[in-house]
Amino acid sequence: MDALSPLEWVEFRRREPGLGLLDVREDHEWSHCNLPGSLHIPLGELVLRCEELDPERAWVVVCHHGVRSARAAALLRARGFARVYNLSGGLDRYARDVDPAFPRY
Repeated sequence: MDALSPLEWVEFRRREPGLGLLDVREDHEWSHCNLPGSLHIPLGELVLRCEELDPERAWVVVCHHGVRSARAAALLRARGFARVYNLSGGLDRYARDVDPAFPRY
């Protein structure tokens, strides 16, 4: 399982209390909206900052539509992170499927 739908992610985080959430969107996107508890490292900075992440922890990576987060998840897997998942459809799909009050852009 390399990707989770927003509904699968909601269930997964109930079972995995230590699950990390990594948001790889740009600063202006993060300022517009973000999920509580997420760590913000823009995709362009991830190579230089991946040492800030615990490779033993499970991570879900998010972006706007799931494209950048898929690239970030692949990058982390290539660097030895074993449990990394992409939020398919990104925060846009999260807003549609899980939380209609979450801002869309």
